[in-house]
Amino acid sequence: MLDLASLTELLSQPRKIVITTHHKPDGDAMGSSLGLYNYFIQQGHHTRVITPTDYPDFLTWMPGNGEVIIYTENTELSARLIADAELIFCVDFNSLTRINDMGVLVGNSGACKVMIDHHLEPEDFDDYRHWDINACAAAQLVYTFITDKLQNKALINKDVATCLYTGIMTDSASFRLPNTTSAVHRIVADLIDAGANNSRIHELVYNSASENRLRFLGHCLANCLEILPEYNTAIIAVNKNDIAMFNVNTGDTEGIVNYALSIARIHLAAFIVERADKVKISLRSKAEFPANEICKKYFNGGGHRNAAGGQSDEPLEATIAKFKSILPEYKTLLIQ
Repeated sequence: MLDLASLTELLSQPRKIVITTHHKPDGDAMGSSLGLYNYFIQQGHHTRVITPTDYPDFLTWMPGNGEVIIYTENTELSARLIADAELIFCVDFNSLTRINDMGVLVGNSGACKVMIDHHLEPEDFDDYRHWDINACAAAQLVYTFITDKLQNKALINKDVATCLYTGIMTDSASFRLPNTTSAVHRIVADLIDAGANNSRIHELVYNSASENRLRFLGHCLANCLEILPEYNTAIIAVNKNDIAMFNVNTGDTEGIVNYALSIARIHLAAFIVERADKVKISLRSKAEFPANEICKKYFNGGGHRNAAGGQSDEPLEATIAKFKSILPEYKTLLIQ
């Protein structure tokens, strides 16, 4: 592992830097990546953000977004930048499988690899690690990396602050989750003081849905919601026909599972969606219920205790049946 002094020395002069994050990036993935990008360009580093896949339109307004390269749309340039990089920052993920085909390229690269992440059980592919599972967002860790590790708080300008605020806001569910500590609120205050316009950011992220997205949400709640009162569990299951009928785009399913969790007495919510190649599963839970344990144990996934995801190679109906069959194992926790 590289020590902080060696990393600081590496960053003391302009370097070729690639920043990447997990596939289908969310607000924290893009906010933390672009926050780091806007920090590095102030120091003259040759920096690009490469995402493994596309991401929601409601995140494309962030400063620096115009310089993002989507790997699936520009594989040759992406591969060349990764091969030429001196440092690769891996943000909001800790397993190379999370960046799909890019994982092989990053793994084979001779660049110094820096992980900034808050998920459980990181792989050992990195040379330097800024990691804390108690952080509410990777963007929080990018902030402490800049301010505490690199001692460069003065370089958190409006662009950096805007991106990091977006990451923290989205991954903390608008500052509602238990890991939104007083320290997080102090960081957010610093970001607002640095120029982040909190009300404008909220407007851009949460009040920019398409008509199709709202109609799809209504369909999910009216026609696809199933309550299992004996397990305090709610399921929203969506098939491929639903996806096609409402022309669902990247990001349109974001947050739908939280509507199921918002129902009184529901302790566990599942959003199960049939995609072209696999069935995807998103779980949200309350209190101490281990949503990540279910995803890791049964659905080849993982995540945080109260927010996790996985996938299934079985058909939609079989996946739903499998999920329901697991619930008796956790009944004691669910009915507390």
